[in-house]
Amino acid sequence: MAAEIKPAPRSVNDRFSTTKKPVLLSKLEGCNDDINAAVLIPGEDGVISVCDDKTVRVWLKRDSGQYWPSICQYMPSGCTSMFYTPETKQLFIGQENGTVSEFTLEDDYNRMTMVREYLAHQARVTEVIFAINCEWVLSAGRDKVFSYHCTETGRRLGGYTFEAWCTAMQFDSQSKHAFIGDYSGQIIMLKLEHTGATLVTTLKGHTGSIRALSWAPTPQLLFSGSFDQTVIVWDIGGRQGTAYELQGHNNKVTSLCYSGTSQCLLSGGEDSVVVCWQMNTPRRETPDWIESDTCQLCTRPFFWNLRAMMDQRQLGLRQHHCRHCGKAVCDRCSVGRITIPVMGFEFPVRVCDPCNNQLKDTERSSLATFHDVKHSVVAMNLDDPRKQLLTVGQDRVIKIWDVSALLQ
Repeated sequence: MAAEIKPAPRSVNDRFSTTKKPVLLSKLEGCNDDINAAVLIPGEDGVISVCDDKTVRVWLKRDSGQYWPSICQYMPSGCTSMFYTPETKQLFIGQENGTVSEFTLEDDYNRMTMVREYLAHQARVTEVIFAINCEWVLSAGRDKVFSYHCTETGRRLGGYTFEAWCTAMQFDSQSKHAFIGDYSGQIIMLKLEHTGATLVTTLKGHTGSIRALSWAPTPQLLFSGSFDQTVIVWDIGGRQGTAYELQGHNNKVTSLCYSGTSQCLLSGGEDSVVVCWQMNTPRRETPDWIESDTCQLCTRPFFWNLRAMMDQRQLGLRQHHCRHCGKAVCDRCSVGRITIPVMGFEFPVRVCDPCNNQLKDTERSSLATFHDVKHSVVAMNLDDPRKQLLTVGQDRVIKIWDVSALLQ
């Protein structure tokens, strides 16, 4: 009888041992303060970056192969966010003082011209987006306000006030729905009209602040990354309330990029790791955790169940939960640790003994690859057609990677 040899489950220590790796193409250095955002210029060997030192820089690749600034525009206050539209060469800059500034870049990228300023906020602008089909500029800030303006008239069309800092934003230009994440960990979904914004729903799932959002329009999936080290995938188009977790980071998730051509999600974090998640495979939702006064396997009481402790004459135990079935179990009944890639658990997690016996002999191939980018990621930008990824680090360095091996 032929023997089937299954690959051994990958441990945390050898998670970088993959043959498909990103290739470092260029490093952009020279900023003396924190870089808050940067984008690759589509179709050009160029980068636009914004920095706390009040500068907007346009970097172009020279004959030497190095990138040097062709524009260094100083702003009234620190530059905190940006959005670039290559079709019209419109550039929107969010600032520390709450202002959103609109510029137009020249064809040779050697000059930028001021068009208009929007007094949108009274504190740091955390995110800005330009919707070209609506002629709207959307912005969110630390003044707990979301606002949107008409770029043809400069008039404010509407807004929404939050209970916490607005920290991330995405916009579906077809349905005119905005998704705004806040510091409390919630995501607010708004319907935008020329007459104002209407609350649609609130998405709750994270236990930490929202740091990054990404919208995939074709499958209508919203991805959220949080300080709780987790990525959640929200199936907006399915209208069933489906959401599942992706756990592959050891620190805050700070940036997300979705590749529509390869159906992969790239997540970057403060652990200096970029994870490439396969999104074209079926995944399972994580179960809700069941609350119980006793272990659901051995029936021993948990420490707050005083009556059962007295009746059984034993000390109460700490409650844990099986990540596979959601049962409330004690430590003795959940000694197993195992990866469950189909549920997004790429690291070994706690499971109860019955689930451990069920899972340990099943095929559990990883659905993600891990890549050390050698700096703590602040922001990312993906040029999907060229398969190039830009990462901004806390080390004030911008790196450009060839990720064609990942996005196949």
